Amino acid sequence: MNLYLMRHANAGLGRENPLLDAKRGLIKEGKEQCMLMARVLSALKVQIDVIVSSPLKRALQTAQFVGTELGYDAKVLIDRSLALDGDYADFQTLVAKHMGREGLLVVGHNPNMFHFLGRMVTGNGGASIRVRKASIACVNMDQHPPRLQWLLDPRLCRMLYASVGKSSRPKTSRK
Repeated sequence: MNLYLMRHANAGLGRENPLLDAKRGLIKEGKEQCMLMARVLSALKVQIDVIVSSPLKRALQTAQFVGTELGYDAKVLIDRSLALDGDYADFQTLVAKHMGREGLLVVGHNPNMFHFLGRMVTGNGGASIRVRKASIACVNMDQHPPRLQWLLDPRLCRMLYASVGKSSRPKTSRK
């Protein structure tokens, strides 16, 4: 199984009140990040069988936008282990529950996403892996310990898309 860990897209500035912050939705840039990252997943021919999200609005919106763009027609599941206060043991239970699938996309928050990712690929949490907003990491769960296959963030994807239209051959003058 491939596990795809995604940090929610840009939702603007956080709010001091936790109740208001939980209801903070994506801004325009965040929605664009979702569409871009979904196109990248589609171009990589990623197979997603289940999408699970944190209950916070910004993560749920990210999961729904990406799912819609990928043609995912099932309901996005919500799991507390992906919330801001989620712990690694609950996250492991979530992953184990879906182990028979080909692809599982989980959408959550930092610092959890990079802690979970670091702990999975090292076994002890010794790795510190930066996960920017709307970044997606692919982890092969069939390896022991699980192996990080790739990590893409919107900045890199935008640069790749921009360079695709340009020729890599140097221009030569013809006289």
